[in-house]
Parts: sequence; C-alpha cells; structure tokens
Amino acid sequence: MNYEQELDDLLSTVAMQSASDIHIAVGRYPTIRVDDSLLPLSSKKILIPEDTESFAKVIMSKAQWELFLATKEIDLGYSFKDKARFRVNIFRQKTFISIVMRLIPAHIRTVDELALPPILHEFTRHAQGFFLMVGPAGHGKSTTLAALVDEINHERADHIITIEDPIEYLYQQDRSIIDQREVGIDTNDFITALRSAFRQDPDVILVGEMRDAETISAALTAAETGHLIYSTLHTNNAAQTIDRIIDTFPAGQQGQVRNQLAMTLTGVVSERLIPRLEGGRIPACEVMIATPAVRNLIREAKTHEIDLVIETSADEGMISLNRALAEMAKKREISLENAELYSSNPSELRMLIGR
Repeated sequence: MNYEQELDDLLSTVAMQSASDIHIAVGRYPTIRVDDSLLPLSSKKILIPEDTESFAKVIMSKAQWELFLATKEIDLGYSFKDKARFRVNIFRQKTFISIVMRLIPAHIRTVDELALPPILHEFTRHAQGFFLMVGPAGHGKSTTLAALVDEINHERADHIITIEDPIEYLYQQDRSIIDQREVGIDTNDFITALRSAFRQDPDVILVGEMRDAETISAALTAAETGHLIYSTLHTNNAAQTIDRIIDTFPAGQQGQVRNQLAMTLTGVVSERLIPRLEGGRIPACEVMIATPAVRNLIREAKTHEIDLVIETSADEGMISLNRALAEMAKKREISLENAELYSSNPSELRMLIGR
C-alpha cells in the first residue's frame, strides 16, 4: 500500500464529509467523526499494526519519530497539501500505534460566522487583562480564541504572540504582527516562552493551555503589566474556572492570586457545541464579564455566588448556559433532549422553556 497516497485519500474524505476528526487504530476501519457521531469508513480495509505505524511515519518527521519512540506519545501539526491543517496526537495502546487527527479549517471564521454571542466582540477591545475560554475538549475553545485573535489582527496594529502545542490555526498577518511559537519546536515549554515574551514587546499573548501554577502565575503577571492574555482551561463554567486557578496554588499564595485575578480578569466564556436539529452543531455559551460585583466575589472567596450574578446580569451582557440553551430550544434550533443533556440544572432549564 502507498501509505502517503492512502493518507491523502483519508484526509480528503474528512474534508468532503465535513468531519471534525479521523481515528486510525489497529483492528478497526479508519473512522471519522461527523456531527458528534463516529462513522467507520467500511470501504477501506480494517487496519493492522503495520498500517498504523506506516501512517505515523508518513505524518512525522524523522526527529518526531525518534521523540515518539522515546516518549510513546506526541502532539504535532500536519499540513495537508497546503489546503488544511490537522492537529495530531499519536500514541500507543496495547503496544500498537493509534492516531487521532482533528481538522483545523484553513479559514478562520469570525465571531458572527460562528454564531457566537455578539458580546464576545467586547473581549477583543481591552488593552490589557486576562480572558479565559473554557469547556470540554472538542467544543470549540480553540476556534473561538482564533476568531478573537484574528479580529484584533484585522482591527489593531498590535504585536500578537501565540504559544501553542501544537500550532493550530495559521493567521494571515493584517494590521498586526503575529508570531506563532510551537512548544517542542520553537520553544521548550509554555513557561519558558511566556517569560521570554516579556522581552519581545507583545501587546497580546495567547497561551494555548494553562497547565501549571507557574504558567498561570506568569500569565497573571503579564496581565498586570499591561498585556492582554488569552488562554484556555478544561473547566465547566466560570465559577469552577476561578476555583481551579486558585486551587492550583499552595494555601499561602491563594490570597495573592485571588487579588491578582480579581484585578486582571476581563471575562470567562464557557462553550458547548450542541447538535443542531438541521444538522451540524451550534455553540451555547455561558458568558461571565468581570464587573465590579464579580471582582468583589473573587476577592472575598465567594465564587459560589457567581452563578447568581451571571443569571441576574443579562443587562450587562452576561449569559447563563441555561438561558442560552433555553433560547435555542425555543427557536427549535436544538432538541429539548439535547438542551437537558448539556444543562447542569435541567429542572431550571425546563422552567425557562416553560415546560
């Protein structure tokens, strides 16, 4: 088998079927994910160990292959015929090699094209601060952050630095200068790149993921000292996000971190991609804006009250996830069953819908 040609064929299928991911694993047909459902490509052969290893060698450079042999897993970006990029994770399971590839669209869509709440535009208009995009894996965090960064790119003459693992979206520089750094290739790790960024005259810094207290601390300091910081966390909502950040630090440092976070935070947006009745997926977002009331709750360790502030602050642009789900269910964009599935409080949701 010509594995390079076969991989091209598989990735062309991903693009043609509007799939988000492809799974390549021993003992299975190559399988794509379309609208949150896994679909085996039964016209292909069931894969054997030689197949998955050969696909991995096509995807990886020699240096990446050597690193994979040493670490047994690797994240990387893969360009497909200069038409699309894929975020790739290659790993071992039961000694065999498995591959998961996620399609990164070549076109960076805008906030409006993504059907996101218009209030998100406001988070591109700050000169400094700390903004977090949160939610489960695979629910659009990177895509939304790319929309915000690209909006700044088209509207402001800023220096934007991204620190990613791996690089996902490729920005076409417009009014801004954009430097994209990939962990493992352009820098050793997030914290080293973030510390170096202070000497690179940045206005905006995108940190792909907050993985440890050291990185979070450096990001908070950067936000305090006149930079706009964007990042992500795998948390469910704004209140949990704030608690997760603070709990990352030893007890003796948590008071200081609360004060830093209360002073620098601009907002937290939690996103879910919900199956749309007409096909595809539509985003539902909880939006928390760091108003004086929210800052006081953070400072006073009363994050359990943030949900109520979000619910009662619609006039300030905040959106609760239940209200977003209820609106989409009322408009028949999503099913009631899916609205309840993604809700953290289904009984409240039913009251909002009027059922």
